[in-house]
Amino acid sequence: MTKRIGTGAALEDFTRRDVLASSALTAALFTAALLLFPVGAKTDGKGPAVTAHSEVSTGTPMARR
Repeated sequence: MTKRIGTGAALEDFTRRDVLASSALTAALFTAALLLFPVGAKTDGKGPAVTAHSEVSTGTPMARR
């Protein structure tokens, strides 16, 4: 029978089964976080929307004075 981690348990009481269970739970937590908050999601804030435009001029340059 395996020993369970209790309050104030020593590191020796941490079994392989506990490591696997905590790893699986951590992976599930990160997966749920990625599903709930996808990368690149747009938020609707009250502040002004700022967009960056980079315009490339292909015409003749302006004359220097």
